[in-house]
Amino acid sequence: MTDKPETERVDCTDCFALPDLDNTRIAYVKAGGGVSETWHTPDCPTLAITEINLVEGNKRTQEQEEWAQGVFPAAHDRLKKAAAELPADIDAQPFVDALTELVQAQADTTGYVVLHRWAEILERHFPPKLPDPDRTTE
Repeated sequence: MTDKPETERVDCTDCFALPDLDNTRIAYVKAGGGVSETWHTPDCPTLAITEINLVEGNKRTQEQEEWAQGVFPAAHDRLKKAAAELPADIDAQPFVDALTELVQAQADTTGYVVLHRWAEILERHFPPKLPDPDRTTE
């Protein structure tokens, strides 16, 4: 038989709700393994803010993922083309810089480097070529 983690109840400072079928329970698993819970009435402003923040956070994550999926293939292609076109005697500093930053990004996370982070790094080290505004003839 396993022990149930201890649950710490934190009172909402707006509605002071107690556990009830009509109320909403927000629970978090704490780093130490326990659970923290807060109950809210349906009209609680704190609950409304929490729900808005969750929806907005999910929206931002989805937007970042969509952006990254759009940008990453082109950035990756530019990286492969640049590597293929690089003469043997050219300094490989941009590649070293990008690789170093990617490795550091991986080191800074407990999982995998998310696609939008890879795309940001590759875009910075291998930006798309833009037209030269000083060039007036073809």
